[in-house]
Amino acid sequence: MSFPEQPTLLAVFAHPDDEAFGVGGTLTHYARRGGRVVLACATRGEAGKITVPGMTVDDLGHQREGELREACRALEIPDPVFLDYHDSGRYERTRHNDPLALMNVSPLDVEVKLRALIEEVRPQVIVTFDPHGAYGHIDHLQMHRATTAAFFSTGHLPGGGPQRLYYTALTHEAAEGISRMGENLDPLVYGVSEGTVAVRMDVRAYAANKKAALAAHGTQTGETSVLGRMSPEERQMMETRLLGVENFSIGGTRTALPTFPLRGLFDGLEGFETLDG
Repeated sequence: MSFPEQPTLLAVFAHPDDEAFGVGGTLTHYARRGGRVVLACATRGEAGKITVPGMTVDDLGHQREGELREACRALEIPDPVFLDYHDSGRYERTRHNDPLALMNVSPLDVEVKLRALIEEVRPQVIVTFDPHGAYGHIDHLQMHRATTAAFFSTGHLPGGGPQRLYYTALTHEAAEGISRMGENLDPLVYGVSEGTVAVRMDVRAYAANKKAALAAHGTQTGETSVLGRMSPEERQMMETRLLGVENFSIGGTRTALPTFPLRGLFDGLEGFETLDG
């Protein structure tokens, strides 16, 4: 296996809409710069909460799959790859007895699927959840663990395997903002220090793409959602802090870092020196 000449970014997340918040602008950025972007989604969000009053959906997984495809078009990336697990849900919607719910699946089994995908896609860069799964969702934690394991267990592949693993990174300030919106996060636990951020992507140019991607997830962004209940001031804060910049920390690397912080996700990777110039 040799790496494709085209820079390839593999983004691995758990549910439809995970891609729109922390990495959407980055995905659009690299797609526009000629990169190949592959989005892997573990589930179809079957156990999500419909946030549009009066809305009924016969098959929520099918509905959210369509929403994710629409979001991908908004982000200018190809259709997602589904790993075909089930959404574990949260609170009263938790699917304790579903053997395919991600919370009930061995991370080693998920790793096997991801290893096969990595061998097929041959990415230089992988992006996934941080060690706290953003806000502690069990499915996010499962994908963090499995993706991290797959990165480290594919270094034997011809070409050396993926060269960099990045985690989405909430700064303390961003974690405080999310906490105020209802997730009740301890910023000193769920956030990271500024010195931990390895890459700060200025994605203001793709704000329209991110907003369109969020809007595509209509069942999750209705009037009773966190977004729908925001005051004008909170929405302005979100658009400034969460839509304008996307932060990443280093999860693993097989190459030396040319500088810190890095200019972008491909900075220092041989053959792609101009991608983050």
